[in-house]
Amino acid sequence: MTDHTHMTEATKTWLMGIDIGAGSLKTMIIDSSGKVCGSAAVDIPTHSPKPRWSEQNPQDWWQAVCETVPLAIAQAGISASDIAAISFSAGAHTPVLEDAQGNLVRPAILWNDQRSGEESRELQEKHGERILSLGMNRPAPTWTMPQFLWLVRNEPEAVKKTARVYIAKDWLRSRLTGTWETDRTEAVGTLLFDVANDAWSQELCDLAQWDVGTLPPLVTPTTVVGKVTAKAARESGLAEGTPVVCGTSDTSIETFGAGSVTAGDGTIKLATAGTVSVVSKKPHVHPTLINYPLAIPGLWYVITGTNSCASAHRWFRDRFLMTAGMSGSEAFAEMDRLAASIAPGAEGLLFHPYLQGERAPYWDPMLRADFVGMTFRHDKAHFSRAIYEGIAFSLRDVLDQFRAQDMDIKTARIIGGGSKSATWRQIVADILNVEILLPETTDASFGAALLAGVGIGVFSDEMSAAKSCARIVGRSVPNPTAVEFYDKLFRIYKDAQAGLVQVNHALSRMVG
Repeated sequence: MTDHTHMTEATKTWLMGIDIGAGSLKTMIIDSSGKVCGSAAVDIPTHSPKPRWSEQNPQDWWQAVCETVPLAIAQAGISASDIAAISFSAGAHTPVLEDAQGNLVRPAILWNDQRSGEESRELQEKHGERILSLGMNRPAPTWTMPQFLWLVRNEPEAVKKTARVYIAKDWLRSRLTGTWETDRTEAVGTLLFDVANDAWSQELCDLAQWDVGTLPPLVTPTTVVGKVTAKAARESGLAEGTPVVCGTSDTSIETFGAGSVTAGDGTIKLATAGTVSVVSKKPHVHPTLINYPLAIPGLWYVITGTNSCASAHRWFRDRFLMTAGMSGSEAFAEMDRLAASIAPGAEGLLFHPYLQGERAPYWDPMLRADFVGMTFRHDKAHFSRAIYEGIAFSLRDVLDQFRAQDMDIKTARIIGGGSKSATWRQIVADILNVEILLPETTDASFGAALLAGVGIGVFSDEMSAAKSCARIVGRSVPNPTAVEFYDKLFRIYKDAQAGLVQVNHALSRMVG
């Protein structure tokens, strides 16, 4: 247990953040200085009953809350009644449907589910411009609107039963409070929200053949929506009456929690997928960019990404570097050591990380990954280096979409599991020609805990919460010689990408 007796009464406030990640749920407790005092995580199973489906059972999230809350409280060395407030985050777009009695209608369709590809194409072809102008984004299987149209066509009974739509973190939060609401970032993530008029859109709902009356009331991310009920307290180990704050979607909360809080601030995420986002005073409506309200009022973040980032890194580790008796973390450390031992450019070995097709800037599911330029000189160290560089080149391809819209960044905070590698951070800095800042804590659960503090007045506002608690612990400054070299290599990377498109399509057709 941690000894907190040194804390003054004035600072003796603990805040809890709970985040549903892609494969796990994490509960974190921080103090009012932003210090992490306790945390716990448990895995959440994802089900794929049919090809391209990706679903989770929301009851598993609640079970995970009931498991992790007591563990985090014990690690912090406090009692449940010491927690001043709780807030939540989760991936956007994930709808949870309840009937009039409050029962779950079906499992939750996740953001990475691909079943609604046909509906997305149809919506884009027939109504793409209108959807973009109202909802600020283009339809894709990630978004709730095409998922709903798929449900209307394939599971009409489930649609008929639905009385209330929640988004993932809102359903989980309602287990504590019994209330029903969402925030504007989540609303934008459904693609059923009219941004200019700040209201659910009858027109967009009609395109999805969905009843607008099933969509929740809107509040701000820092609104106290209720208190922990007696029943929820018994099941979860929380104290009855603890204030519960709305929260918002994970990338909004990670960006805020990392300290990207003023227009022009960049964030680079090296997670399962890789993303680049830029904080902006307004949406930048463009087919290759995605727009959401930031956790800070009046600001937006504009984001786009590459499909395979840490997932490509893990694929290479698991297939080619893992040996008997070696743990995953030991294999990562070995891959990092190997990559660092090789000079920039990996002696002319290039990697395109399209292991799962590609998002920006190509939006092409038929692209395939490759290594280009192999010789007898290349060994696993060169391949390790090429993996790091290829993913960074893919992020450069993404960043160039922003630069084409006059949205450049000079510094970026780096988050996600890949940010732990100093070698990878330096490669990203050199290839993007951007100074990379490493925050002390980058979990979405950390940002959620900060929002809980704003909601109950521990911090005067979102900006002061981020500025007082988001500490930078590392910097990677671009090396001018490496920047110049990588600029030349990036042109070759682009030429190789363009030259292999038809080959990739032919291979995909042949095996698909």
